[in-house]
Amino acid sequence: MADTQNNAGADIHAPPSEYYSGPLALRSAGINRSRSRNYQRLHASGDDSQNGTNALRRRGSIDDKTCHPRRFLIDIATIERAILEQEDTNGDYQITIEDSGPKVLKVPTAGSNGNRTMEIRGTYMLSNLLQEMALAKDCGLRQVVIDEDRLSENPVNRLSRMIRTTFWNGLVRCMDEAGIQKICADPKNTKPGAQPIIYVPYGDPAALEYYRGVARDLAALNIKVVRLPRDITPQYVKSINDQFGILTLAADVTYDAGGRLVYKPLPFVVPGGRFNEQYGWDSYFEALGLLADGRVQLAKNMVDNFVYEIKHYGKILNANRSYYLTRSQPPFLTDMALKVYDALSDPHRDEWLRGALSAAITEYHSVWTCAPRLDPTTGLSCYHPTGIGMPPETESTHFDHIVAPYAERLGIEVSEFKRLYAADAIHEPELDAYFVHDRAVRESGHDTTYRLERRCASLATVDLNCLLYRYEADLASAIDLHFGGSMTTTDGCVSTSDEWRKRAEARRLAMDRYLWNESKGLYFDYDVELGEQSAYESVTALWALWAGCASQEQAVRLVDAACRRFEAAGGLVSGTEESRGRISLLRPNRQWDYPYGWAPHQMLAWCGLYAYGYASVARRLAYRWLFTITRAFVDFNGVVPEKFDVVGMTHRFQVEYGNVGVDFKMVPREGFGWMNASYQVGFTYLTSHMRRALGALTEPEVFFERAGWSTDASASHTPASTPMPVPVFAMADARRLRGWATPLHCALEAALSPTNNRGYFDMPLTAATATGGEDDPRTPASPGSSDSTADEGSIHESTKGLV
Repeated sequence: MADTQNNAGADIHAPPSEYYSGPLALRSAGINRSRSRNYQRLHASGDDSQNGTNALRRRGSIDDKTCHPRRFLIDIATIERAILEQEDTNGDYQITIEDSGPKVLKVPTAGSNGNRTMEIRGTYMLSNLLQEMALAKDCGLRQVVIDEDRLSENPVNRLSRMIRTTFWNGLVRCMDEAGIQKICADPKNTKPGAQPIIYVPYGDPAALEYYRGVARDLAALNIKVVRLPRDITPQYVKSINDQFGILTLAADVTYDAGGRLVYKPLPFVVPGGRFNEQYGWDSYFEALGLLADGRVQLAKNMVDNFVYEIKHYGKILNANRSYYLTRSQPPFLTDMALKVYDALSDPHRDEWLRGALSAAITEYHSVWTCAPRLDPTTGLSCYHPTGIGMPPETESTHFDHIVAPYAERLGIEVSEFKRLYAADAIHEPELDAYFVHDRAVRESGHDTTYRLERRCASLATVDLNCLLYRYEADLASAIDLHFGGSMTTTDGCVSTSDEWRKRAEARRLAMDRYLWNESKGLYFDYDVELGEQSAYESVTALWALWAGCASQEQAVRLVDAACRRFEAAGGLVSGTEESRGRISLLRPNRQWDYPYGWAPHQMLAWCGLYAYGYASVARRLAYRWLFTITRAFVDFNGVVPEKFDVVGMTHRFQVEYGNVGVDFKMVPREGFGWMNASYQVGFTYLTSHMRRALGALTEPEVFFERAGWSTDASASHTPASTPMPVPVFAMADARRLRGWATPLHCALEAALSPTNNRGYFDMPLTAATATGGEDDPRTPASPGSSDSTADEGSIHESTKGLV
């Protein structure tokens, strides 16, 4: 193991693998050891420098006492032990504002070869020190030199950099021989000594050959490879409920000159924590973040995996585990594929797009617009998976309170009732219906919420029908733009833009009839069994703006109603408190209800609001959300959780399933998939003024008041204009959905789309984007870049709340 690193000349904000690397030598850049003086002699950056003269600047009380950056000489074992003993007063291996230590630690300086010490102060810098030591240990170091500027880095820059260079990498999985053990691990499988199982589709002989070979080569893992039947029925899926396993995904398949199989599974991103597989709607939002960060190949792989799932499993799965074979999730494939297409430079990208859209068409017809999900009376669709009985992936006691009355009625223990019910020895139609709805809630992605409880399979939800409208609109637009109005699918059928335009219009009319509430100015779910609208007010009403199915008149009323009902201090809340109802011990809170906020709701709302002319509202909501994330990151040891209480602006709460992403030691290594994405995408909505305020942790209400920022629901531009900064993806979305295009818009779209594996902020300025104002989309540069916030510098607790 190496003892020290040589990062001389390295970017102080480089990824850990670069920063903590090099031969066995300490960085030896010169350090000014002189005592404080009255003046510092600095090279001016203006005309004086050009004239060869130097400017004098009086040293203030907060200035450095040297003209060189400070660096600390860290013996990791010693400093780690000291900081944890002194500062980690609650013993969770994190330094947070909840710890009661003195929040100051003396650390040896590199310039003195460890003979002198300097103080590191405050929760933020101390927690960053703890994180950096953990990252250095990952690189095999026992002793390390760390720049003070790395510890005091602007938190917006640090978080974005960590997402881009560390968190995404921590979430990557691959089902090849090297990664199979990691992906086979299923935190939801609590059976002791469970054998790893890989399920292979009936129609993929190459995968079967490869994974049988992996099982032989990794015999110590005792991997079992199972070939699925040609027809995967609900009864079959129920029969393997106690045999949890991973489902194979796409791979690059070729054969060498000798005819031997060359099989390369595609890497992909998982949400994180106990969600250690590729999920359905999570992947869409993760792909947005990956594309914003220039990780185009990973995003493309995830689309390819969905195409594979539709071909071999009949649908985009909830996730690629055996117990999800009968269940899908909210469908986003068309938009996901089109955004990846925009970022590709591959000359064969049109054929790739044809394959992805063909798969989406297959899914549309075979999953979402047929029984049992299609309601023939309204023409709208419902979440309605085909699984049977109790979902096996839940905690063993999750449904005990549901089945207890049935067990009591029969005079048997709950455990015995569950065993008999699973074996079909007991028939309870009422309980069967409960689990149909419960599985539907899980298919919706909103598991769980009182909005959907005990009725989800009977609800034509706003969110699902917005997504299907977007499918129809995307297909109409894409077939027009890329295939001349008529596309031959991969199975030989001809699909035209006109037919999809008609389907979209029919759905829009049905949504207006059944889901739109004129008196309240909101969309509501529709109960197809009762023949009436649900009364639950959900933030998913704003999905109509993202989908583009609301008229401009509806948008005016919708935005006003939504801002009044759902805008909270820390972002958009899932639903209203009144709709949720009273909470008690017998009626506990649900994680998709008030007061919780989730990244998908924020991201779709921002996009839709901007497209309909409400840029100022979108930016305001984005600032609230990003502030909530940033403050938690600063105050709680770099945490990036799954969700937030956006009313209380905290991630510290007790709710079903907990909060994924908060349980780590010393350093977060993954964040959470769609939360990472929301930060990277959300930043592109902010003006440079907002970005500076966010770096200083200025409370939203304080910023809005001081900046004179509008806090109402009024429109700020016409849908056909593009106020700066233009958010990532906004131009392509507007062009497809609103049916307009001008040379300026096309130039902006070309300039702002991530191409050639470059991120959104790596695009050069062009005539179309060079507005000269501070609201240009790349002014300042990307959070995390070394020059992104001149004069913002580091954050100390004394600067919080200052613009």
